[in-house]
Amino acid sequence: MKFILLIFATVIFFSCGSNEKTEPMKKSSEIKDVVFTDVTTESGIDFVHYNGAFGKKYFPETNGAGGGWLDYNGDGWQDVLLIQGSSWPSNPGEKPTLKLYRNNGNGTFVDATIDAGLDVSVYGMGMAAADYDNDGDTDVFITCVGENLFFRNDKGRFTEVGLEAGLADPAWGASAMFFDYDKDGWLDLFVCNYVKWSEETDLECSLDGKNKGYCTPEIYEGEPSKLYRNLGDGTFEDVTASAGVYSDEGKALGVAMLDFNSDGWLDIAVANDTQPDFLFENLGRGEDGVVRFKEVGLFSGFALDEGGKARAGMGIDVGMVDTSGEETIFVGNFSNEMIGVYRDLGNGSFVDRAAVSQIGNPSLLYLTFGLLLFDYDLDFDLDLLGVNGHVQPGIESIQQAVRYKQSALLFNNNGEGRFTNVSDRAGEALTNSVVGRGVAYADYDRDGDQDILLTVNNGPAVLLGNDLIRGKILTNVLRVRLEGTTVNKDGIGAVVRATVDGRRMDQMVKTGSSYLSQSELTITIATPNGKIDALEVAWPNGDFEEINDAEPGMEILIKQGSGISTKQRFSKSDSTSVSH
Repeated sequence: MKFILLIFATVIFFSCGSNEKTEPMKKSSEIKDVVFTDVTTESGIDFVHYNGAFGKKYFPETNGAGGGWLDYNGDGWQDVLLIQGSSWPSNPGEKPTLKLYRNNGNGTFVDATIDAGLDVSVYGMGMAAADYDNDGDTDVFITCVGENLFFRNDKGRFTEVGLEAGLADPAWGASAMFFDYDKDGWLDLFVCNYVKWSEETDLECSLDGKNKGYCTPEIYEGEPSKLYRNLGDGTFEDVTASAGVYSDEGKALGVAMLDFNSDGWLDIAVANDTQPDFLFENLGRGEDGVVRFKEVGLFSGFALDEGGKARAGMGIDVGMVDTSGEETIFVGNFSNEMIGVYRDLGNGSFVDRAAVSQIGNPSLLYLTFGLLLFDYDLDFDLDLLGVNGHVQPGIESIQQAVRYKQSALLFNNNGEGRFTNVSDRAGEALTNSVVGRGVAYADYDRDGDQDILLTVNNGPAVLLGNDLIRGKILTNVLRVRLEGTTVNKDGIGAVVRATVDGRRMDQMVKTGSSYLSQSELTITIATPNGKIDALEVAWPNGDFEEINDAEPGMEILIKQGSGISTKQRFSKSDSTSVSH
């Protein structure tokens, strides 16, 4: 990803850096076999999603739900939040609640839902978590079929304040993203809304021409997504129209942040279902003091596939996957559409590289919901994981090559944006056929590699442990957390640039991405030879820092303006804290 630059000196620095003649060390062509192991039962996570289905085939039953990672109690260990469905008003029955699992720090979790005040029953969809009030606690926003919820965190105890905060929209919400679009130091919120639906307006659809089946979104009217500006007093203002992001043509399911034109203002990429995808360019602050966006999806080449057709977009993620210095947007689509791979050409335009990336054909028959970029094999480039599952039970009877339950797809990046499908080399636990929906990563056991949380529609959530370094002392990875002082506390929107063996990687601290889910905010930097050439941070307000004393084999916290404030070494058992 490109750096967020506001001051001339920083621009000159990065311009010179990006044109260096140093020959980068070539990446080894050998692909490590990394196995993911199902550790759900032994970890203590026993969550089963309930979609409320009772034979009516209501449209929302096919779509949810997600989950993700957050450190809700500030103990340094990533906890798990899983979003739950519910029974429909016309069929009173089960009313399960959200589930929060506290990380015990020993590979296990305990159900902390009631103690934390999250024992709430709603027809939930997705989540986003961040410190919206800069008080040091991670707050949680939940999208729903019906009124959205917002939980303020006060030292590990949550209070629902959606209505008073101005976020209790009754529309059908999907993915959500905290980010500071106007750079005032307070996190704003973008919420994907899907279609206008209720039990009373549910329509009849059929897969076989005889029996009712689940509808597709074409027959429903789209619901405009929302942008909320954080006023800094605990409340938000709906600025959807005034900020230029209002559209009734989208049916949004996924959202990601990026800065595709390197102007220091965060842009928004939105995956729409059966409608052109959106790319909202942030135009910055106008003469009237208002920050506005311009929708440039069609103009940029991002909105449609290479044949000029809108696809059924679900999950989305953005990252630097080659040596061009530009980012690529990945979008999970419907079966027979393949995953979209849009490379930024550096001039405000994108080209779909699904075929040349070697992701297109292997993903063609899969319906991809959750999708994320992460370095699962710690070789200093971002790989791709797609979580799949169809929306129509019995699809096999209509399309013999397509399955309702589907396996995940894991693609290994060669460092140049070309990928190899290594799904069959990653272990049975990853490739079990499920009706996959959300997916998010975190180093939950703090051994340095990234583990996976996967959600299943109307089925059990799955925790997959990354076995790359299990039982070893890690010395070839650096984990970076940020703490803002004049920017938002979480450092969301900041970019961490690492140079390792002559190769460069930019990673943005972000919420959003994937589908209905959230990954950890910590940045993982692999150092295959155990050395890091340079580490730099560009903060959202234009501040720039060079970090000179970062060492692989540990997790560090960088406090804005103060460099590394804490270090913690990895070890087989308890880590040892080192003050700085």
